[in-house]
Amino acid sequence: MLKLYGGARSRASIVRWYLEELGINYEFVTLDMQAGAHKQPDYLAINPMGKVPAIVDGDFKLWESGAILLYLAQKYGKMPPSLEEQAHIVQWVLFSNATLGPGIFGEENREREMPALMTPLSQIFQQQPFLMGQEFTVADVAVGSVLAFIPIMLKLDLSEYPAIVDYIKRISEREAFQKAMGPNNANP
Repeated sequence: MLKLYGGARSRASIVRWYLEELGINYEFVTLDMQAGAHKQPDYLAINPMGKVPAIVDGDFKLWESGAILLYLAQKYGKMPPSLEEQAHIVQWVLFSNATLGPGIFGEENREREMPALMTPLSQIFQQQPFLMGQEFTVADVAVGSVLAFIPIMLKLDLSEYPAIVDYIKRISEREAFQKAMGPNNANP
C-alpha cells in the first residue's frame, strides 16, 4: 500500500486530496515535525532533504508535492494522451509550486505579484470551470490547493476576483477536497 508521509500543516494535504480524488488506498504516516521526526535517519532515507510530503510506493520513493502529483496522475491513467496536453498539466503544476505559491505566500512579493497572478487566472476561470477546460485534473489540485489556502491561511480579500472565488468554492465542495483539506482535516 502506498504510504504518504506528512505533518500537521504541511503540503501533504495536497497529495492527500489527489489520492482521495483518485480513490486510491493509502496510509497516511503523520510525522511529528515539532519533535524532528522528519530529520531522523529512517525518514531521511526516504527524503534526504527532510521535508514533507514524500511517498513510498512499493520500493519507489518520491518527494516534492508537484512530482508526487504528476507521478500519481501518470500511474493511474489521469494524464491526457498527447504530449502537448501533458506539458500543459506539467506547466500548471510547476507554476503552482514555483510561481503562484511563492508569489502569494511570500509576503515581500505579494503586493506586486498578486494582481499579476490573479488577473490572468481570473480570466481563465471566467471562460471555463477548470484550468484545462471542462474537466477537473491534477493541475486543479496543484493550483487549486494554493488558491484555497489563501482564504484559510492569509484571510486576503479576493472579492476583486469573483471568478477565482467561484473556483475555490467549486473545488472546495468536492468530496475528496473535504476529506483531505476540509475544516476538520486541513493541514496545509
